[in-house]
Amino acid sequence: MKIDILTIFPHMFDNIFKESIIKRAIENKRVEIRIVDFREYSKDPHKKVDDTPYGGGAGMVLTPDPIFSCVENLKNEDTKVILLTPDGEQYKQKKAYELSKEKHLIIICGHYEGFDERIRTLADLEISIGDYVLTGGEIPAMVLVDSVVRLIPGVINEKSHLEDSFNENYLLDYPTYTKPRVYRGMEVPEVLVSGNHEKINAWRQEQSLKKTKERRPDLLK
Repeated sequence: MKIDILTIFPHMFDNIFKESIIKRAIENKRVEIRIVDFREYSKDPHKKVDDTPYGGGAGMVLTPDPIFSCVENLKNEDTKVILLTPDGEQYKQKKAYELSKEKHLIIICGHYEGFDERIRTLADLEISIGDYVLTGGEIPAMVLVDSVVRLIPGVINEKSHLEDSFNENYLLDYPTYTKPRVYRGMEVPEVLVSGNHEKINAWRQEQSLKKTKERRPDLLK
């Protein structure tokens, strides 16, 4: 998979993809991630990419031409273009699975007060990572890339993500424990050290359902 992230703050990504699972995925050539400064596509002599909004109002708005030029230069027949915006489709694990099967993603990070509405015509998909507003799309882009790359075949053990919270059964993950068996009076549930895998699986399913009912009953709908 190839992922191009379009931003005017490329240095925000300097270290985020140089650690842990994503670093290994890049080294193993499972994914190629490029950070593209779309200021370089501005025809303005000062590389300006924003302007005041028609009709007045606070803040500056990203102009369409640099982003159009950038996307058109990078796009091919296998590309899916994603626009990160607070009013996009709320991001879910199911969408992460869908995106992990794509060959090429272009992710557009908005900034300032917003972007020219015509930029939406470039997007195949608009995504929001939650009902709150950030200073720009860079942090949501990091979230999206992290959630997608780990699902690319060969990046991590498939069983690891099949048992994740928010997977196809829409339940939260069950509790997990490791050594020591007793810590500060808190003991590992007896069933987990019983060696009876049928009972362990039943207990885990029961705990997942219980946790989901208590913490995220909306998922059960």
